[in-house]
Amino acid sequence: GAGADNDLYINQAIVFIEDAIQYRSINHRVDSKSLWLYRWYYSRTCQWILSLTITVILALAFVEEPSSLTITSDVRYRLPAWNPPCGLMESVELLCFLVFVVDVSVKSYLIGWKEFWKNKWLMAYILTLIVSLADWIVSLSFFCKESVRIRRILRPFFLLQNSSMMKKTLKSINSTLPEMASVLLLLAVHLSLFTMFAMLLFARTKDNQQDKEWVVYFRNLPDSLTSLLVLLTTANNPDVMIPAYSKNRAYSIFFILFTVLGNLFLMNLLTAIIYNQFRGYLLKSVQSSLFRRRLGIRAAFEVLSSLKETPASAQQSFVSVGALLQVLQKAEMDSRCKQAIMRSLKMCSCDQLSAAQFQKLFEELDKDAIKQHPSSPEYQSHFMQKVQFAFGHPYFGYLGNVVALANIISICVVLVIDADKQPSERDDFFLGAINCFFILYYLLEMLLKILAMGLKRYLSYPSNRFDGLLTVILLILEIATFAVYGFPHPGWRPEFMGLLSLWDMVRLVNMLIVFRFLRIIPNMKFMALVVTTLLDLVKNLRAFAGILAVVFYAFAITGIMLFKGAVVPLGNTRKKNVILWCSAQVELIYCFLFVLSVHLICRWAKIYFVAWWLISSVIWVNLFVALLLENFIHKWDRRCQRESLSDIEYQRTVELMFRDVLEEPTEEELMEKLHQHPHLHLCR
Repeated sequence: GAGADNDLYINQAIVFIEDAIQYRSINHRVDSKSLWLYRWYYSRTCQWILSLTITVILALAFVEEPSSLTITSDVRYRLPAWNPPCGLMESVELLCFLVFVVDVSVKSYLIGWKEFWKNKWLMAYILTLIVSLADWIVSLSFFCKESVRIRRILRPFFLLQNSSMMKKTLKSINSTLPEMASVLLLLAVHLSLFTMFAMLLFARTKDNQQDKEWVVYFRNLPDSLTSLLVLLTTANNPDVMIPAYSKNRAYSIFFILFTVLGNLFLMNLLTAIIYNQFRGYLLKSVQSSLFRRRLGIRAAFEVLSSLKETPASAQQSFVSVGALLQVLQKAEMDSRCKQAIMRSLKMCSCDQLSAAQFQKLFEELDKDAIKQHPSSPEYQSHFMQKVQFAFGHPYFGYLGNVVALANIISICVVLVIDADKQPSERDDFFLGAINCFFILYYLLEMLLKILAMGLKRYLSYPSNRFDGLLTVILLILEIATFAVYGFPHPGWRPEFMGLLSLWDMVRLVNMLIVFRFLRIIPNMKFMALVVTTLLDLVKNLRAFAGILAVVFYAFAITGIMLFKGAVVPLGNTRKKNVILWCSAQVELIYCFLFVLSVHLICRWAKIYFVAWWLISSVIWVNLFVALLLENFIHKWDRRCQRESLSDIEYQRTVELMFRDVLEEPTEEELMEKLHQHPHLHLCR
């Protein structure tokens, strides 16, 4: 009947608006049962279960054999890692696979059969699950003794396919690869030419004493190429040039030219190209997200205009305000946006909304999130008003910064004086007394600020929350120190008691005091701009961190399979001399790389390390630098255009970063796309 149709239209509008909020595609089934299943799938509970499952299956590598998850990484001292019995981790893995099977089944059903064949990610999802399950069966057949497990390398795919922003980022990176390849090719030519020059310059001579450069670095083509490639990373600088430089200073010209051309010109050229190209592709991705949002809002308007209670018009469609309010009450959206839209509706005198008015209402979703701080308390007493003015003034905060700086300087002085003293000779009285004095000042400062600003306003500032939390922790630690070891006095060196010694307690307090000094950042505008840029990258560019985690994970699993058992304890006599030499000469990490790349593994292993360097250091670091520049430039431009408002904080998202340069889709484009919807059939 009409009532059932109206309920269906309302539910469709709710889902379309939620799709618009999350930038999701609206190309899914829109019947009543499918809409219920769709909302259930995208509910917080289901998405939390899916995220937990992805986390668990990725974390299995830390406990599966041949995991080396121990307290120390030193092969000489670490205890054997826990080896779970066969079937335990496989059971957990099977549960994760079952969740993924349900996930891909629901997704495939909701988008429909025709859309499924167009969705390459879903097809890859199913293929990954099939390969993983087959490998799981093989693993059980061999009683978990097989050396290669393909499904471990495939695990990061589950993280990748679950994030739409990660998919867009990956697509953008893929589109940027041709431009990056041209610079990498130029880098390879540069490396090859200088390798030839090096082999000619440092060729073997009759005097063996003068051939150190040839013996160590340029004996043959692979060694020469490796030496210069490592020099490009500056990891072996200046070691690689020392033998030649000792022989003749003029040889330094070769290494200087190589470093200047490679590091200063070509690597920075790569950064510039990535910044230029990747920003364009990311902009296209964000443009498509804006189109999805506008399409979802327009789809909600079209289905609401089909309600039986809405008067029909041959020329133009309308939506009743009552129907929209009904949708807003049930839709999952940010309370700030919902309240702003409802306020706009109350201010509107009309009972019906046109398509343009409907779309304009939801432009609230595109605006900056504005956080306004609560007002300060109003005191009636003249004395309290003066107190509020004095301790609420910015100069009082500057005084606190000066005191914090004095605290840092005093700690440095005491540490320098006691640097060469034995623990038995050290007197903790001065440091303890200094800490006691400054912590009491920090407590007084916090209480006076709360008195002047009010608790709600004080806590509304992140810098105050940071400052207050550390002050409370410092106070608790100081009270605990006095309770266990008594008050500071000359010759204060009591015996060890409790969980931490007196020196450990004092060190912990001092580390927190040093960390607390970061409170000065909000008072330095340029530094605050840099920090907020970094925080925005952490909050908004999680997709890039996710892809970086995928790369790290895949290379780590591959490395485990390739180099398992390459570094052994000292008891192994076959490789004992190599390990002993390394332990005596260099730190263990350099020993590890030396053993892997030279003594224990074939030369083909270098391909693994070069690929890792290219992807993680060259490509990904440059991508991050490009996005960091874009975010910083955007914030700097906005800072120049807008006056700083002390009581307002603006929060930006990735989409809002490019909001000023995005193009609004036309009505014809939106309607054309809606008419192509595989499951929604509009009346007009």
